[in-house]
Amino acid sequence: MNDMKLRSSAVTAPLERSVSSAEHELWASLRHEIAATAAREEALRCFLEISVLRHDDFASALADMLGRKLADGVMSADRLESLAGAAIEEDPSIVTAALADLVAIRTRDPAAEGYAEPFLYYKGFHALEWHRVGHALHRGGRRDIAAFLQSRVSEVFGIDIHPAVPVGNGVFIDHGTGIVVGETAVIGNDVSILQEVTLGGTGKERGDRHPKVRDGVLLGSSAGVARRHPAWRWTRACPTTKSRLPPNRRCFTGVGFCAKLGEIAHKHP
Repeated sequence: MNDMKLRSSAVTAPLERSVSSAEHELWASLRHEIAATAAREEALRCFLEISVLRHDDFASALADMLGRKLADGVMSADRLESLAGAAIEEDPSIVTAALADLVAIRTRDPAAEGYAEPFLYYKGFHALEWHRVGHALHRGGRRDIAAFLQSRVSEVFGIDIHPAVPVGNGVFIDHGTGIVVGETAVIGNDVSILQEVTLGGTGKERGDRHPKVRDGVLLGSSAGVARRHPAWRWTRACPTTKSRLPPNRRCFTGVGFCAKLGEIAHKHP
C-alpha cells in the first residue's frame, strides 16, 4: 500500500473529514489483512467477522471495537458503541485522528507489520481513541460521561488521561501501562509516548499547571515531565525529566532525576 501515501504528519489541525480517500485506502488494507487472517485461523473467524468484516466502513468498525473493549456488566457494548458512534458522527475529526494514529503505529513500531494488529490488539490505540471520544464529549459540555469514560479507560487499559487534554494527530502510545496525563496538559502531533510516562503538576498549583508536549516529541519509558513547561520540538525526555527544554530545533535528551540537559551533536532527522 506504499504506506497509504498518508503519513501522520499529513493529517494535521484543523481536523476535518477531508481525507475520505485515505480512509477508504486504509479501510481496504485493514479488511484485506483481516480477511487473510480469518482464512488461515479458523478460531478467530467469528471475532474478526464481528470486529471488522461485517462493517461497511472504518468509522463503524472503530465504534464497535471501542464499545466492546470498554463494556462491563452495567454499561453494555451496544450502548458504548452508540455513544462512540454518535460522537464520531458529530465530530468526524475523531476518525481523521484515528487514521493518523494507525499510520503512526505502522511507521514507528517495528513490531507492527500491518494495520490489523494495532487496530485489534494495541491497548494504547484503544485508550487513545476512547480519549478522543471523551475529549469531544467533554468539550461539548458532557463532562459526566467524559469522566466515566476516563475512569473506565484507566481501569481497563491502565492509561489515565484527563478528558480536557487536547491530543494532536499521529500519536503513538506504545504499551501505555501507567501513563498519567493531567488536566491542562497538551500533546501535539506526531508524539510517541512509552509506558509509565507522567505529565503532571507539582500538586501545589491551580489553573494551567501541566506540561505542553510539542510536535515530534518522544517521551521515553517512565519519563516524568512536571509543571507548565513546554517539551519542545525534537526533544527526547527520559526518566525523570523536570527541566525546561530549550526552544530550538536541536535534539536534547534529559536523563535522570531533575535532569540537566545536554545537547546532542546532531539534529533530529
